[in-house]
Amino acid sequence: MPESSPPPARPRVLSGIQPTADSFHLGNYIGAVRQWAALQEDFEPFFFIADMHAITVEADPKVLRERSRKSAAQLIAAGVDPQRAAIFLQSHVPEHAQLAWVLMCLTGFGEARRMTQFKDKSAKGGEGAASVGLFTYPMLMAADILLYRPQYVPVGEDQRQHLELTRDLAQRFNHRYKRTFRLPEPYILKETAKIRDLQSPDNKMSKSASSPTGIIEMLDPPSQSAKKVRSAVTDSGTEIRFDEAAKPGVSNLLTIYSALAGRSIEELEKDYQGRGYGDLKGDLADVLVDFVTPFRDRTLELLDDPAELDRILEDGSERAAAVASRTLADVYDRVGFVPRGPVRSAR
Repeated sequence: MPESSPPPARPRVLSGIQPTADSFHLGNYIGAVRQWAALQEDFEPFFFIADMHAITVEADPKVLRERSRKSAAQLIAAGVDPQRAAIFLQSHVPEHAQLAWVLMCLTGFGEARRMTQFKDKSAKGGEGAASVGLFTYPMLMAADILLYRPQYVPVGEDQRQHLELTRDLAQRFNHRYKRTFRLPEPYILKETAKIRDLQSPDNKMSKSASSPTGIIEMLDPPSQSAKKVRSAVTDSGTEIRFDEAAKPGVSNLLTIYSALAGRSIEELEKDYQGRGYGDLKGDLADVLVDFVTPFRDRTLELLDDPAELDRILEDGSERAAAVASRTLADVYDRVGFVPRGPVRSAR
């Protein structure tokens, strides 16, 4: 029998998340994290916890370490399979920082200064108080991406500018030295409506802006999250229909219900025709409990076995480093660095 040909290589995809909170919240979970699991079917995925990015602002070391592990555990609980995806900590792969320096040397000062995130984050305390790390954050982000030479990078609207800079730097390097990097393409995640604050539905659910009663934390006790849903702001009138302008509160609840239950908003509108807001909120609270309970249980199970979680992260970092080291070797060769020779034993 003729030998079967090896399966075609899957296109590579890369994404990361900062460990800046004790728990994922429902908005970023539905909008991004949950969809990462689906990428495993058709892509070769690399998912990392961006702990190096997390120290561009002051961070408590103990809290950072805890949140880094929590973020990794939550990715696994969300369906990211360590057998199919490399899950790793950014700081475990030193090539991220090494490539970032080369890219910083290709980036104009004015170009870096125009980056929206630096302008936004430095506005509060003033540019003079912002760290150099915050200023060079986009170059590290570009290194995060280019190290793995991915075909796609899942992005939201707030990260488009960073991906554009990454592509510019890749082109600049390729032109100045030799073609080394492919230009990563944006992978627009399946469109999901933004999840709104339960108490201020005109605003997006956000870790920094939402009140404690307006945000659903995935690791909170499910009964506590259900109580928040039952206390959610609704609108004048009694009709349950999707109308973001006239009924932002009810529309938000329908959006969450649709995302969690996998049912269309039109179907939900029909089901609740002639029924009251209390029915909708009570049923959604039950759906939410059924949804978050296994996620929370799995996360806590992983956190209860830190040795196994660290083993998963070590395995992921080894797989990531195997790719990253090859890229960095190419980069160092092309910029003219002298390669290290073999280590000689002392005589």
